[in-house]
Amino acid sequence: MAESREYACPWCGRASAIGPDALTCPACGAAVDVRRTADDAGWVQLPPIRDMARLQFGASRCQVEGNYVPVADFDLAAGDHLYFNHHVLLWKEPRTALSPVPLRGWWRRLWAGLPLVMVRAHGPGRVAFSNDAPGEIIAVPLAAGTSIDVRAGAFLVASGQITYDWLAAGVWYRTGEGMHYPLGRYLDRFTAADGHGLLLLHGAGNVFVRDLAPGETRLVKPTALVYADPRVTMSLHIEHPRGFNNYWRRRYVWLSLCGPGRVAIQSAGRHWEDPHYPVTEMSVGSGVTDW
Repeated sequence: MAESREYACPWCGRASAIGPDALTCPACGAAVDVRRTADDAGWVQLPPIRDMARLQFGASRCQVEGNYVPVADFDLAAGDHLYFNHHVLLWKEPRTALSPVPLRGWWRRLWAGLPLVMVRAHGPGRVAFSNDAPGEIIAVPLAAGTSIDVRAGAFLVASGQITYDWLAAGVWYRTGEGMHYPLGRYLDRFTAADGHGLLLLHGAGNVFVRDLAPGETRLVKPTALVYADPRVTMSLHIEHPRGFNNYWRRRYVWLSLCGPGRVAIQSAGRHWEDPHYPVTEMSVGSGVTDW
């Protein structure tokens, strides 16, 4: 039998033991010969997870199937568990037990439009998930003690080693119509508190990643954000076009991301409907310019 070898993934950085015929990283699904390909602006395209690629976490594994609307198919070992929002469950074996996950502040989640039901799947058994939308599955292996902030709606499933919490996004502006939250009112925060864990997210369209240097800033469409390092500072930046005798009253509402830290964006973020009313107040750190 051929011996396995130690492999350090150039994309996720995690070291794993892989067989001589392995094609993908067992932690994140990137091809073993992956190269970091950046465009002229410095954005790196997320390495796509190949159809039928296998991810490993603990004694359990996940197989990613399909390309257009991918499915995460888990084979859970006894003693392992996952948790997920109830609407992404695609199928399961009868022996795979389910149980509810208690969530704090359910009434605040209700008003914010966040899911109210989160479910836990217990091994042994198989269970599969899909986001019912075209795009990419993003595998984020989290080392113990590390966290990631995720835009609400991007979460697919997480292994039991990862804890879940949610926090105010802190990005908003006020008009005569009331308060507006281009990024959503809350972010999901995932932390690997009990050893290495696996977090799967869904990105609409294609996903691009950038490692922001300290003080480096990029303006992105708010609904394009998929995740950010907790060290990344977020604020709003609004630009007003001049001229046209004030006929064009639209404005550009940007999410300002300031490093250090990694950020990921999706190419098919939904449209943000900005009201025509003048802005009367903005969150801390936000700004306005004319051009």
